[in-house]
Amino acid sequence: MSGEAAGFWRRFAAAFIDALVVAVVQFILRLVLKDVGLALSIVFSFGYYTYFHGRTGQTPGDAALGIRVVDIDNGEVIGYGRAFGRALVSIASGLVLVLGYLWMIWDKRKQTWHDKVVSSIPVRV
Repeated sequence: MSGEAAGFWRRFAAAFIDALVVAVVQFILRLVLKDVGLALSIVFSFGYYTYFHGRTGQTPGDAALGIRVVDIDNGEVIGYGRAFGRALVSIASGLVLVLGYLWMIWDKRKQTWHDKVVSSIPVRV
């Protein structure tokens, strides 16, 4: 792992920025394309996180807060497959009373459930 694990509030702020970006695009898609827009907005959301975490390890929110999602063993970007898996498991992290996200608070490596599943960790850069 390269860099110190990013803390809760830094990650929360980055996630908030990304949620705003995704929500605006989803709103526009649903407004303009109606029923098809709903499906496209879901595809966009997964594509957003998969593309940015898979390509550079940073979404715009992560970049603004100085965070990069990397492989926990070698510090490299996790790639598109693992980034997509991370996005999928993040749904489960949120469904159980947000426990999967809060897990990082008491985890010694500060990993959420979706980080653990794909062996990733958000670090400060």
